[in-house]
Amino acid sequence: MGLTKLDRRKRIRNRIRKIIIGTPSFPRLSVYRSNREIYAQIIDDQNGKTIIAASSREKEITNMKLAGKIEIASSVGKRIGELASKAGLLEVKFDRGGYLYHGRVKALAEGARESGLKF
Repeated sequence: MGLTKLDRRKRIRNRIRKIIIGTPSFPRLSVYRSNREIYAQIIDDQNGKTIIAASSREKEITNMKLAGKIEIASSVGKRIGELASKAGLLEVKFDRGGYLYHGRVKALAEGARESGLKF
């Protein structure tokens, strides 16, 4: 019997996390998406701290009245990029969290790149 979606995602996520580790100078941009929302965090794994977080539940994003999930994900990416640039972070490692790089995850990444993050 094959793997379920969640088992497959966990396997991919573990494979990614073996390689990607966030440091204070080069943190990790982690993405989590649910059926309705999308969340992004910039994490320093060595100190175990979340430096910056943004999500589709923030008032700035919900007040925009965007039509689709991809547009919302793009605005979350732009928001996390803006917050990172204010904090002085220019480069991060992108952790897609076991999700395929298309759709909302891709839109978030492109939004972050538009606002100045490099990865």
